[in-house]
Parts: sequence; C-alpha cells; structure tokens
Amino acid sequence: MKNKFSLNLPKTMFPMKACLTKNELIILKQWKKDNLYKKILNIKKNKKLFILHDGPPYANGNIHIGHAFNKILKDIIIKSKNMDGYCTSFIPGWDCHGLPIEQKVEEILKKQNKKVSKKIFRIKCREYAFKQIEKQKKDFIRLGIFADWLNPYLTMNFKTEANIVRTLGEIIKNNYIYKGEKPVYWCIKCLSSLAEAEVDYVKKKTLTCYVMFNVINTSYFKKNFNIEIKNHDISFLIWTTTPWTIPANRAIAVNYTAYYQLIKINNTNIIIVAKNLVSIIMNKAKIITWKILLEIKGKYLKNILVKNPINNKISSVIISDYVSEQSGTGIVHMAPNHGLEDYKICHQNNIKCLKNIIDKKGFFIDGVHPKLDKISIFSSKQIIIKILKKTNTLFLLENYIHNYPFCWRHKIKIIYISTPQWFINIDKNNLRKLAKKAIKKVNWIPNWGYNRMCLMLDKRPDWCISRQRIWGIPIPLFIHKKTQKIHVNSLKFIEKIACLIEKKGIQAWWDLNINKFLGEDASLYEKVIDVLDVWFDSGSTHNSIIKQIKEFKKKKIDMYLEGTDQYRGWFTSSLIISTAINNDAPYKTVISHGFTVDEKGKKMSKSLGNIIEPQSIVNTLGSDILRLWVASTDYTNEINISSNILKRITEIYRRIRNTVRFLLSNLDNFIPKKNIIKKEQMLILDKWIIHKTKITQDKIIKYYNEYNIQNVVQEIMQFCSIDLGSIYFDIIKDRQYTFKKFSIERLSCQISLYMILEALVRWITPILSFTAHEIWNYIPGTRSKYVFTEEWYSKLFYLPLNDIMNNKYWDEIFVFKNKINKIIEYARNKKIIGSSLEANITVFVNTNIYKKLIMLGTELRFLLLVSNISLYEEKQISTNILIKRFKITKSKYFKCKRCWYYYKNIINNICDRCRLNTIGNGEKRLFI
Repeated sequence: MKNKFSLNLPKTMFPMKACLTKNELIILKQWKKDNLYKKILNIKKNKKLFILHDGPPYANGNIHIGHAFNKILKDIIIKSKNMDGYCTSFIPGWDCHGLPIEQKVEEILKKQNKKVSKKIFRIKCREYAFKQIEKQKKDFIRLGIFADWLNPYLTMNFKTEANIVRTLGEIIKNNYIYKGEKPVYWCIKCLSSLAEAEVDYVKKKTLTCYVMFNVINTSYFKKNFNIEIKNHDISFLIWTTTPWTIPANRAIAVNYTAYYQLIKINNTNIIIVAKNLVSIIMNKAKIITWKILLEIKGKYLKNILVKNPINNKISSVIISDYVSEQSGTGIVHMAPNHGLEDYKICHQNNIKCLKNIIDKKGFFIDGVHPKLDKISIFSSKQIIIKILKKTNTLFLLENYIHNYPFCWRHKIKIIYISTPQWFINIDKNNLRKLAKKAIKKVNWIPNWGYNRMCLMLDKRPDWCISRQRIWGIPIPLFIHKKTQKIHVNSLKFIEKIACLIEKKGIQAWWDLNINKFLGEDASLYEKVIDVLDVWFDSGSTHNSIIKQIKEFKKKKIDMYLEGTDQYRGWFTSSLIISTAINNDAPYKTVISHGFTVDEKGKKMSKSLGNIIEPQSIVNTLGSDILRLWVASTDYTNEINISSNILKRITEIYRRIRNTVRFLLSNLDNFIPKKNIIKKEQMLILDKWIIHKTKITQDKIIKYYNEYNIQNVVQEIMQFCSIDLGSIYFDIIKDRQYTFKKFSIERLSCQISLYMILEALVRWITPILSFTAHEIWNYIPGTRSKYVFTEEWYSKLFYLPLNDIMNNKYWDEIFVFKNKINKIIEYARNKKIIGSSLEANITVFVNTNIYKKLIMLGTELRFLLLVSNISLYEEKQISTNILIKRFKITKSKYFKCKRCWYYYKNIINNICDRCRLNTIGNGEKRLFI
C-alpha cells in the first residue's frame, strides 16, 4: 500500500544517458522508412518557399570535417526555416567532371595494366564518380541532414549536362564568348589550363635577377639630349622573379610620368633605373660610388631599341601606367606569352605573342638557346644565370619572398602560358560593372563579403572556360578551319546537340558524325575538342538545375552558403553566368564560413597528426555532438575543433538533456487536455517563467532568422542554466513534490513545465535533430508523429506591463535572491548552516525592495529556499544598497521529513503544511 505521506517524486522513462551512437541509427531507419523528407514537404507544400542551393562538393574521396561543417550548417538553417513556416526543399548536389576523377581512374587502370579508349575511359569516370557519391551520401545522411537524397543533382546527369550546354548557348547568344590565344594559368602535370579557383598561392623564397638589356641605338641620347657616350654599354635594368621568361621578351616597359636616371657605375657600364629606386639598388649591389649622367621622364624613352641578353633578339621600349616606380627597378620586361599584364600591355601597343618558348610540359623547345634545349623551366635558373654572366648582363641576384601560384591538386608551381582557349569576356556589354551592381542588392554574411566580391570582380581577368581534358562537358561548337570563327548556326546546333546529350550523355557529342550533321559545310569546319571548366558546370547550376524545377521557376534562390574559398570559386562563377544571362545575381543572401583548424589555429594535416574525421566523432560521440559543435561555433572566422573542444560541447549537450529530463520527469501523469487550467488561475511565478520563455523564444527566432546560430545556443544555455536551473526549478520543487497531485498550484507548475518543453524541443530541433526527435516521443499528450512537421510554439505569453508583479518586478526580486544566496553561501563556509533550509535570516533592506518583498508575504521563504526570513525596512539607506545588514543563524526548530522545511510544531516527523497537502484539503499559494 502506498504511503499516504509520500511525495510526487519525478519519474520518466527518458534516459539520462543519450547513447547517441546507437539510438541515432535506430532513428535514421525510422526516418528512412517514413520518407520523412517528403512527409515534411507534403505538409508544408502550400507554405512560402525557401531555397538554399547546395554548392556541390566534388565526387572524390571521403567527406572531411569541412564538408560535415558545411552540410550541418545548411541543415540547421533549413530546419529553422521549416520551423518558421517555410517549405524548405533541399536538393543536394555533386560536381562530377574534371581532372581529379580522371587521375583516379588513370591510377586504377595503370594498376590493372589496361589501356582503354576515350569512350570507355569516360564510362569508367562516370562509374567511379557514382561510387564516390554513394559513399559521401551515406556519411551526410548519418549526420542527420534532411535532403532529397533519392534525387540529388549531379552535374553528370544527362539532363543536367544538356542544360549546362544550353546555359553556354545563352551566354553565346548574348555575345560574351570568344576564342583567343592569351596567357592562362597552366599546370604542367594537369596539362590543362586552370581557373583562378584552382590556384593556391604559397609564400616561397625565390632567387630573383636584376638583368641588363643593352641599348642598341645609343646615339639616341646624343641626338636628343646632347650626351656623348663613348666606350660604354647603356642598359635598361629590369628585375624579374621568372628569369626563364627572358627569352620570350618582346618589349621593355617604363612609366610615362616617372623620372629615370642614367647612372654610370664603372668605366664600361651605364644603367637606366627609376630615380626613386637608384639608392636602394646601389645599396643592394654594394656600389659605393656612381654618377648621375642624365635625368629623363619615362615618356622620352619610348621606342629605344634593346637587345635580349640571352638570344640577342631586338625589342623596343614601350610606355605603360601599369609600371610602378616603387618596386624593382621601375622598368619591366614584357613576355606577353607568359604574363597576363604583359599580354594586355603588349596588346595595347600592337605587339603580338609569338610561338611559345616552352612546351605544355614546361620544357624549353629546341632553338631558344643551345644550353636550354629540352630543359625544364623549373631547373633552368642556374643555366640562365650562367648565360647572363657570360654576356655580362647579370647585375644582381637577390632572394625574394612572395606568393607564388600553385596547382591546388598537384601542389606544384604553375605557369602562365599562351594557348588557344575559350573565354567569357568580363568587360563585354559592361558585364563586370553589371555584376558589381547586382551584388549591392545581396545580403552578405559576414558583411565584409561584399568588399571581397568587389575585389574579386575588379581583379578578375576574362574567364577561361575551356579545358584540355577527356572527362567533362564538351564545348559543342564548330569552328571554321581557316578563320576560326564559330559557325553562324551555332545556337541552333547547340539546342540540337543538347537534346542528343539529354538522351545519351556527353558521349553523344564525341560520337557525332560531322559530315551528316553539317552537310556541305563539313569540309570547312572542325569540332571543338575542349571541355568546359568544371566551375562553369557548378556555376551554371542555378540555371541548369534549380530553374528547371517547376515550383522553383519564378523563385530567386534565397541563399548560397559555402566556405570563404568560394568567393573566387562558386560565388563568382555563379554570379558571372547569372549576370550574363539574367542581368542579376543568382542569390539573395550569401553566407561564407571559415576553414576548420585545430585548437591552436593550425591547419589540419596528416603530417601534424591533427586531423579529426567526422566519421570518428559520429562513431564515438554521435552526430548530435558534431551538430552542436557546428551550432556553437562562430562560423565567420576560422573554426576550431579538437578533443578538448568536443568535451566542452558534450557538457553543453548534457546540460540541455538534463534540463529536458527534469521537465519530463515532472510531467508524469500529466495529461494536457485534461489537466490544463486557465491562464488566470496560474501562479504568478509560473506566468513569469512563461514570460521568460517567450522572451527567449523571440530572441532565438530572431537569431535563427539572422543566421546567428552561435547566439541561439548561447540563449538556450542561458535559459537552461540560469532561468530554469538556477532559479525556477529550485523554487518549484517544493510545490511540485509536496502539493496534492492535481491541485491548482501543482497543475499551474506543470502547465508551465509543459509549455517550456513544447518550446524548448522546437528550439533545439534544427541543431539536435536526433535528440529533439527522441524528446518529442516522450512529451505527454496527443501530437503529430514528428517535431519536424511543427512550427515555433505559439501558446507562450508575456506578463502584462501594467501588472504590479510584472517582469521588471521579478528581475528586482531575483537580484535580491542572489544577494541572499551569497549570504547563505557565506554561512555554509562558516559552518553556521548546512542546507539553506536550515537558515533563519534577518535582513535590513532599503524601502524600495522592502515594499516589493512584503507583497509575497509568507511565500517569500519558498522563493528564497529558507525556513524563516524576517524583513526590516531601513529608510535611511540608498536605493543602490539592497541589504544594509543581516543576521543568519541555524534554525532551532525541527525538520519535516517530507518537505525538509523547519517548523516549531512537528507531529510524527511531519509538519502541518504536509498534513494539509496529503490528508487535508491542500495548501494554498498565491505567488510562489
């Protein structure tokens, strides 16, 4: 038989231990069985659309911690939008073409000792990409990411390939595409041009050369400046970090307005250097004495002829504002085949590129110089130095640290080399200006993203969209064999070819019979054999995929969210294509996040042994811990992760879980429909906590809508730890445990706990998706099967401002309570009391707080968790001083074995209050 004096002790089946690694797998099976993603969309189908366009990861290798961070952050935002009442379709994607997959397939075939046709090679690449996608997809699903995993977009889907070709056609139609031979980034291992986004810049120490280009027509100086120069070589002194380009020199450039000096340095040499740099150069060369023969403006040096110090070819001096008199020598040697600025300046001066001095593998061709034949440019420096010394044209060698471009795949130095390529003209029809105008309307998070994009657009050269590879979407054009012009009917052909690709894939282009297709024109034209840059593939997905979805057709994409590297990658490629087609940016909001680093801010690498794999975290701690780490991070900066950080995240998780467990354990036998009481019947303290919950929810919704996820976690933690843990939960335990089970006072408390839980579970759903699902199944009452089909809890309310006991009132009361807690802690440390309920406190307080405290009457002790409190008003003290003096003693009365409060009259170990709450009609409370 149950003891009639027993307590309403907390009880729940919700486990203290999460066992995430086990339970998450069970939950995933249920989600898959119910096709939860589609279920959510069906319920929300009539809601306003929110489209977060997934930037496609590359279909190669396992996902790393950066991938996991990116996809989880996207998922958190999408789920928060779903909770905010949006229909949030999310189509995951993969980039499938390009060199890395080619290389992997080449490695596999090499191990198998197989040689295959290009057609079979493409099939092998497709098969490899599919395997990688399935592997990555499995890992993403394990992270609790909601997406249309059954229908992801792949850039190698036949329909997508066709639509990318159609996108190219739209850009051609708008007259932005041209074929040109100009310097492009070139990797000697890729044997292909590279996009800006495929280039990494690494600080390297380089041996640089100051080289003299001897003037041929020295008589120019006597004729124009009346300076007689006998038995002296006059030279323009240039400075270069790439001495291998000297044989490709076509001109020497000086600044129009800068002043240059002719400096006599010995009995045989006169050098020309920018005036501002003479002293610096002389100091470097350790030349103590020199003589200035002439000072002349740069514009007067134009057309002077000079001799190449390596091959004796003749070049002339040209004028350019690009040349700076602040570095080097103020004179620049121009090799238009091997530098973009060199190309532009030479082009402006009608100086054309000649045949490349190196081949596509980076070796000098025969005939450049006998000593350089078939020598790699990267091992040629010492040979060139010897040649220069032999011709007495090497003035100075100097070590110089600068950012050198490296291939991001092969981690080797890349070069500029002039090759025939297809380009998007960034300045045609004001494309660059239109793109800059378009990004002004975009919401950039962080806001410095706007300036960064402006910088990217300002610096960006014409976009080289062609690649010399096998596995990629073809550029399906026919060009005239002699004039190299595109066939006049190209746009019609593109649509026809796109239809073929949609049926058979890209192989349809390679199998195309040009004679049948072009008829009489076949003998005059040839097929383009280049493929599209993969950044064109991914950059066109807003047009080739998203706009092809019926319900998305008239909807602009709400958000792009990727790492900061995508300012020069996907953000830019998408912007250029969209502006070229639609004269607008493809996105409303762009969010960028930093890269993952270790606890000390070091980049993750195998050599440092600091790599943390997401699969390892999931298998040991669970996906929700990884998700909480993402949510707790300031993603706008570098993102730190380590075992210590994850331990701290686990503690945050425990705090949230324990809060939920307390809420659930005190709702045992609570039936919402049956046990609900009117708001007017609730105790003021319970109304206050609902008020605090409402304030917190408003902040959380605001932070979610601002994509400030870190602050969402901070608000949840503040609420769980302070508002609930340190204040409300401690106060209500007496009422919750000792009152009659179905008394108004206890039901008032349970209703508040129930409403808090209904709100809290929704707050954490975007972040702790597995845990929220688990909690949802324990909350009492009839409800939908999934929390993910719900929206923010709408039944919270505020305390009226005109109430005497409004929120401001309670804020002041809890400041006082905090002061009392310090007094109790002091008494504990002095061994005056043990438990706070042993305390008998007398306090002298200011008038303001005194008037507020006496409103609580005898219930004040339940707020302060003491057995007795005596209040006295001190009228003379400042309102800034709450307590003038106090006295605390241990109660001389007796402890009730049921409620633990101390009373003068205890019968059979039970106080009168507990008798009333068990065998009587129940205790009455007004406030606490």
